[in-house]
Parts: sequence; structure tokens; C-alpha cells
Amino acid sequence: MERLLQRGLGETASLWPAIECAFGWVHQAAHMLGNEANESGDQVRQRYSGLLGAMCHWREHAGDLAPAVDHFLKVSRSYWPGLFHGYDVAGLPRTNNDLEQVFGSFRYHERRASGRKVASPALVVRGSARLIAAVATRQQSFSAADLAQCDLPAWRSVQASLDERRQSRVCQRRFRHDSQAFLADLEAKLVKLILPA
Repeated sequence: MERLLQRGLGETASLWPAIECAFGWVHQAAHMLGNEANESGDQVRQRYSGLLGAMCHWREHAGDLAPAVDHFLKVSRSYWPGLFHGYDVAGLPRTNNDLEQVFGSFRYHERRASGRKVASPALVVRGSARLIAAVATRQQSFSAADLAQCDLPAWRSVQASLDERRQSRVCQRRFRHDSQAFLADLEAKLVKLILPA
């Protein structure tokens, strides 16, 4: 067993310096972003910027992993504008992983309930209400008495908004199905509004 390990390490010895270099950079980046020293956003930004500069300057030391270093630099640049807010605002999570998990879980259950492979078109129309209901019911269960205590005018406002969105989708579907008939109907309604009664 030991001989096998020695032979494997010997045959891959040329790959290890590049891996060690790239892993060291990624490990440093993770340590900096972890911010165990509780530095401000500006301090973390400055240190991280220095690391990215060093990675860019010394990328050839990563050997065959240089394209991976380029990708790391590109992704870091794309996230740069919002990467450091979490260090200055107390309670702001540094990632949106929890939010993505909520949306992913909702999407999974929606697809499972409907049997569809893609999200239901109703999600576009009623998603704002359905998602809030799904998240709230994960936190606690509600009784009929809880639901009876809702703010009726606010509920009617939400219903009106959802109905308006549904009506807009219906019009879009009618237009796609037969645009000429839809436009002729719309023109007839407009003429009725213009002509005196």
C-alpha cells in the first residue's frame, strides 16, 4: 500500500506545485472573506484586492490551473460591487444561500405538486402570494382563527392586484392565439368609448 502511494505521489509530483499555489490563494481568500478579525468592509476590500492583484501578477505559478485562476478573478470582479456590504451592516448575511434555498424548495414543491418539469405559469401571476404563504407556513402552522383575523381591506387589495395581473396574462394569451381578432375586438371597444351614447 505504501509503495503504491509513493509511486502515485512520484508520478504526480509535477502537478503538486501548481495545486499548492492555487489552493493557497483560494484558502487565503476564504480566510479573508471569513473575517474572523471583524475588520470593516473597507479593510476586507483592501486586503482582498491585494490578494487578487497578486493572483493576477503571479498566475503563471499556477501552471495548468492558470485558467481556473482567471475564472476566479473574473467571478470576483463580477461580485465586487456587493461583496463587502455584509461587513459594515450588522445582521446582513454575507451570502444569499438561505434565500436561494427558500426559492429552490418552493420551486421543487411546486413542480412536484403540479407534475410539471418547469415552473407553473400561475407562479408568475400568483407567485408573490404563494411564496409568502409557503414561507410563512414553514415557520408555523395557522388555524382558521388566525386567518380570520386578517386585515380585510389589505386582503382585498392583494386580491385585486392578483386579478389585475391574471387579466393581463389572459389578454396576452388571447393576443398570441389570434392577434387579428384581439386587435379587432380592442378597436371595437375603443370606438364604443369614443362614440356618443
